[in-house]
Amino acid sequence: MKGIFVAIVVMGALLAASVWVSVSVWTSMDGGEIAFSMSWHGWLALFLGVVFTTALGIGLMMLVFHSSRSGHDDLDDDV
Repeated sequence: MKGIFVAIVVMGALLAASVWVSVSVWTSMDGGEIAFSMSWHGWLALFLGVVFTTALGIGLMMLVFHSSRSGHDDLDDDV
């Protein structure tokens, strides 16, 4: 249980650090202002791209685990 807690804390710290670095780099590109602005179409496209990419990754990982657990990955001994 302690190992899981430590792993969660470390992953949370890494996430916080990466968000902090990303925001500081983004805001430093144009003298403290946001480097560019996107219309709502751009934000919608970005959001949908992230959602569909994440869904595709989750679906493919589910197929990998299903294939492994159901025996589809086992070698055929008839050869």
